[in-house]
Amino acid sequence: MTFRPRYTGLIDRYRDRLPVHDDTRIISLGEGNTPLIRLHNIPSLLGKEVDIYVKYEGLNPTGSFKDRGMTMAVTKAVEAGSRAIICASTGNTSAAAAAYAARAGITAFVLIPDGKIAQGKLAQAMMHGSTVLQIQGNFDAGMKLVKEVADHAPVTIVNSINPFRLQGQKTAAFEIIEELGRAPDYHCLPVGNAGNITAHWIGYCEYSSASGDHVTKACAFCEGHCRFAGGAIVGNRPKMVGYQAAGSAPFITGGMVDNPETVATAIRIGHPQSWDYAWQVQKESGGWFDACTDEEILAAQKLLAEKEGVFCEPASATSLAGAMRDVKNGKIPEGSSIVCTLTGHGLKDPDTAIKQSSGPVLKIAAELDEVKRAILDNLA
Repeated sequence: MTFRPRYTGLIDRYRDRLPVHDDTRIISLGEGNTPLIRLHNIPSLLGKEVDIYVKYEGLNPTGSFKDRGMTMAVTKAVEAGSRAIICASTGNTSAAAAAYAARAGITAFVLIPDGKIAQGKLAQAMMHGSTVLQIQGNFDAGMKLVKEVADHAPVTIVNSINPFRLQGQKTAAFEIIEELGRAPDYHCLPVGNAGNITAHWIGYCEYSSASGDHVTKACAFCEGHCRFAGGAIVGNRPKMVGYQAAGSAPFITGGMVDNPETVATAIRIGHPQSWDYAWQVQKESGGWFDACTDEEILAAQKLLAEKEGVFCEPASATSLAGAMRDVKNGKIPEGSSIVCTLTGHGLKDPDTAIKQSSGPVLKIAAELDEVKRAILDNLA
């Protein structure tokens, strides 16, 4: 019998492409290596010949893509001697920061908007032992405070303004290329702070670079932290398409939004920290930004769960909602291969899921005849 080597996380997997040394203490929870699932039922509902895949980042250790960046950010913070990290968060970043800080044996401080965070995410931050600071303000206010306090306290910021976050997150693009054998034609992502669309573009550029260095201005994103194994892996890069919630869509309005509102709490961000980088990604890749209504987002979340068995949080479904609309209207042409990033697991926000669930809950007697009758009635 041949045994597969134990997977130990994305830093070990891509060590030659990440800014770590042989003696670096790696802080990992086995993140990465998430499934790329080809959708079987939804494409036929669109009436178009397209291949749609979803990169299910909700199966990372804390249930979101944030783990990819956090393993790098916390590894480098520990390497630099930091004893505490800090972040502002709509939920997923705080969960990841708390978990990786616990793993490293350091302290995590997380600033979250009071009353504006899904309970599943709050529970994670609390259970992992972080110090939770609920502020009377939104994410953008929290981000401003985090940047200010870092100048006065011995803490390392682990939001996506930390360049090591993007280095970890770029590995999702590596995995997609390795599984498909090429880059997709279109890569669709939810956009809030815009770090993830930036990170994916770094990864795609790195794997398509024939010279062992970036072939475009994308190298500016890396702030000198990229390392290269050399040689192109593939020859193509995708068009990067970013979808925002209509009530929180600065890339659509062309300016910052002071009071964003959307059911998709993970992208309820009006002042994206990767604003300039994201616009550069859009220009270089030939992609675009667009917005989806909350109704479209929730409908896509429900459709994905009911038709494909994949349960993601509302913000994640924004990528699929936008992709489906652009396939139907022809903006994404037939014959295209499309990857949609699902950023977080559906259990992050169970309250929203239950509110829109159509599955009946039938109360019956604990008797065989009652169970049989309920089954037959629902199959009729």
